[in-house]
Amino acid sequence: MSAVLAPPASPLGRPLIDAAFRADPYPVYAALREAGPIHWSDEFFGGAWLLTRHADVEAVLRDAAGFSAQRTGGWVMQNRAARGELKDFQRLFARAMLFVDAPDHTRIRGVLNAGFRNDVLQQFVPAIEQRVDALLDAVDADAGFDFMQALARPLPAEVMAMLMDIPAADRGDFIAWSDDLAAFIGAPVPSLDQARRARTSLLAMSAYFEQLVPQRRHAPGDDLVSRLLRAEAAGDIGAGPELLAQCAMLLFAGHETTRNLLGNGLQALLADPASWQRLQREPELLPGALRELLRFDSPVQYTGRRVVADLVLHGRQLRRGDLVVPLIASANRDPARYAEPDRLDVARRGGGLLSFGAGAHVCIGASLTLMEAEIVFGRLLRRLPGLRLVDAQPCWSGNAVYRGLSALQVRH
Repeated sequence: MSAVLAPPASPLGRPLIDAAFRADPYPVYAALREAGPIHWSDEFFGGAWLLTRHADVEAVLRDAAGFSAQRTGGWVMQNRAARGELKDFQRLFARAMLFVDAPDHTRIRGVLNAGFRNDVLQQFVPAIEQRVDALLDAVDADAGFDFMQALARPLPAEVMAMLMDIPAADRGDFIAWSDDLAAFIGAPVPSLDQARRARTSLLAMSAYFEQLVPQRRHAPGDDLVSRLLRAEAAGDIGAGPELLAQCAMLLFAGHETTRNLLGNGLQALLADPASWQRLQREPELLPGALRELLRFDSPVQYTGRRVVADLVLHGRQLRRGDLVVPLIASANRDPARYAEPDRLDVARRGGGLLSFGAGAHVCIGASLTLMEAEIVFGRLLRRLPGLRLVDAQPCWSGNAVYRGLSALQVRH
């Protein structure tokens, strides 16, 4: 066995997460991959092992026995002075399907899987198409408009609300609540203010569903909330925090990833007019092109896992409880996995995409996200073929985890 090496002070000898990283993290990922497959960094959640290459990122995501998704405790409760006020936040946050392991994860996912089957999702296609057309009808494409505000922000929240049968009048609040949760999750070291805002928003989501649940019990349907309630009655979902946590996190996760795929994807295509024009000539490429857009600029840049038992990986000693950060966006640009990984190729073929994760925790809403994106980009290509960017420099939100745009000015 090779000697176990101590963690260095910084993998590149300088801060990783700065303004340049938030604007374009890919040069940093390339430098990290070149420097080695694993690095220790104090900049991520108080200290974590960074995995840079596709093979290792995929292996960790698939190894649910060796790497645990339960990681919220230290993250939420890191500020000792505020632990008392954040306890109710942690109680809800930790019960979300994103952050639990088997057998609880298997049980909860089994309940929700039926609501994301293709035959169920296809029933919503006409309503989504109608809503996309209405949102596009409302813009003045010749004068120019902000694609994020006009379509990418509202649509995913509205679609998830459709699946949960939430009244249209109530949907606006969910975007603001989701923004607060995304700011907390996306901060490598969340501030106390970010934690408090996330707590307020998660509790507001929970309170909303506490009022909705009795109504849905009285008049159940085929929506996701009704499915959870039937599972609760059957003993497959715990009442109270566990049920409410799934409702809240479904809205959040479904909104954030899709919004950023739409924005990042359109930015990438319009910045490469040859790709935009090729999709107009060959619309049959669109389904594959969406996966390429996910690979090229992943909406989720990285995730986290906790080491279950001591191990040595690439000569580094990882201790039980250590945080591991699989750099998904770095893996998606690994030249060992993809030819010319920094080039957008809308005709690229080949699997291995990690933007939705892998293994037991692969994104449950991946099919829904792709379905929404195919409708949106299909409509844009047909209705606004001459669409172009207004601003030379993208306006990135600065969120390190959920990479996305705060604005995207375009015109026809």
